[in-house]
Amino acid sequence: MNSQSPIQQSVPARLARLREVMAKEGVDALLVPSADPHLSEYLPGHWQGREWLSGFHGSVGTLVVMADFAGLWVDSRYWEQAQNELAGSGIELMKMLPGRPGALEWLGENIKQQGCVAVDGAVLALSASRQLAQNLQARGAQLKTDKDLLEHVWEGRPALPGNPVYQHLPPHATVNRAQKLADLRQTMRDKGAHWHFIATLDDIAWLFNLRGSDASYNPVFVSFALISQEQATLFVGLEKIDPHLRQVLSVDGIEVLGYEQIGAALAAIGKGSRLLVDPTRVTCGLLDKLDAQVSLLEGVNPTTLSKSRKGEQDLVHIRKAMEQDGAALCEFFAWFEATLGKEPITELTIDERLTAARARRPDFVSLSFSTIAAFNGNGAMPHYRATEQSHALIEGDGLLLIDSGGQYLGGTTDITRMVPIGSPTIEQRQDCTRVLKGMIALSRATFPRGILSPLLDAIARAPIWADQVDYGHGTGHGVGYFMNVHEGPQVIAYQAATTPQTAMQAGMISSIEPGTYRPGEWGVRIENLVVNREVGKSAFGDFLAFETLTLCPIDSRCLLPEMLSQEELRWFNSYHAEVRERLTPLLQGEALAWLQARTAAI
Repeated sequence: MNSQSPIQQSVPARLARLREVMAKEGVDALLVPSADPHLSEYLPGHWQGREWLSGFHGSVGTLVVMADFAGLWVDSRYWEQAQNELAGSGIELMKMLPGRPGALEWLGENIKQQGCVAVDGAVLALSASRQLAQNLQARGAQLKTDKDLLEHVWEGRPALPGNPVYQHLPPHATVNRAQKLADLRQTMRDKGAHWHFIATLDDIAWLFNLRGSDASYNPVFVSFALISQEQATLFVGLEKIDPHLRQVLSVDGIEVLGYEQIGAALAAIGKGSRLLVDPTRVTCGLLDKLDAQVSLLEGVNPTTLSKSRKGEQDLVHIRKAMEQDGAALCEFFAWFEATLGKEPITELTIDERLTAARARRPDFVSLSFSTIAAFNGNGAMPHYRATEQSHALIEGDGLLLIDSGGQYLGGTTDITRMVPIGSPTIEQRQDCTRVLKGMIALSRATFPRGILSPLLDAIARAPIWADQVDYGHGTGHGVGYFMNVHEGPQVIAYQAATTPQTAMQAGMISSIEPGTYRPGEWGVRIENLVVNREVGKSAFGDFLAFETLTLCPIDSRCLLPEMLSQEELRWFNSYHAEVRERLTPLLQGEALAWLQARTAAI
């Protein structure tokens, strides 16, 4: 499309107004991260300032605005999307690449001598503020974090979300909140911490067995938590907690205070106290409230590791959620194949029909992220999203990529499948088969317990690298339990830091999703979720392997079976036999016939 959208047309005016405010405040550069006070991935509208100011709709990106320059830093997943959405905005696309400075480094190199860089400290991670301040030192520049300049220019800014909070109840909640608090306090004692401050929404929701709907796709609610050996306080909009829930929490020793009271509570922590915080998961603006004589104990939130290790009772529910999700996908694909060519189907139609199929399943709550239905060239953008203004009609020949997932009371799903449209080319089928080989390689791996997860990435890439092909994103991310579809501490990506907290432990759920992307032509990604399982001990230690959780056929019509080894064919046919066995009782009619056809051995 050649015409600019309304948001693109308004971006230059917004930047001009912002620059007036910057000049008045003596600010030479403004940093606008994609963040909120909880450093969330999916931001409530109140904190979507980077999107509002730049017109770029991707979920991750960092904007820098100066008097004569504006740049948006994004990784390779968003290059094509950003190029399109930034056109005519006056904002330069800054491609993030190894060895090339990111926004924080760039500011350190380009801010004028004795200049001033501003950022809203309420949304800047403590670790990032330290790095930026250090980068600015060489030029004698000042970092200003005490003001939100967007308040002066953002008319109609959305209010804070006010959706109700509810309990995650048994049987799906398999450990009660009293036990979780007791375990957390023991860890605090072990670390010598008097207090623990938690700002991350998924940690809070998990700890208190509560859920909400303040952020799209993630069943969390805007809040903070402050824990000591004697107290547990939840800071949340008071209108979000009904009297019954307040009483339930009180019985478990949890006090509820207003969301805005967290600053005063931090300021009231006694001198000489030791406060446990994760410097990558709390913002500098909040910690500025602390008394100077409160010392920080820094490390990963204990709840981050605890919630990543799903128990055996959790896995019972998760497997059932995977079965229901797989059945919904079978119903959708049966409809899709029966309808294609008989009536128009667009990328938007796919989203609507697939969402409806999931919604009919027991214990379904919501999608776990925005469905990606991407045909041919659109599939080359890993985070593509169809809109009413721009979407493709599914017709002709090629590849359709569908990446989708659901939130169920008993688990969170995330799956990507490739669909042949008409007659895919040999090259397209080669790409699909090569990506499948990568997924199979990692799915079959056995590895030492405690191995740092980024090191596993090369196993999936090896069959793809063998043909001198690669992809720009990581191979896998952690997945929550009726929780965020992206969670840590593990991450399967060689680009990630090999820090001790990324060690693989039993019960962790991760995605395996290698890909191949050919800009303007097509994209391929195949994704299953897996869980780490103990497989035995040897003289060399304890070992883990993956149990595949996702249950849905992988369409063999996208493949070149002759490219698969006998071991790979055995894995493929064995996987399909399990899919057929477990989904058959949940299906009937056309959906069951589709399942049987698509799980036939090759």
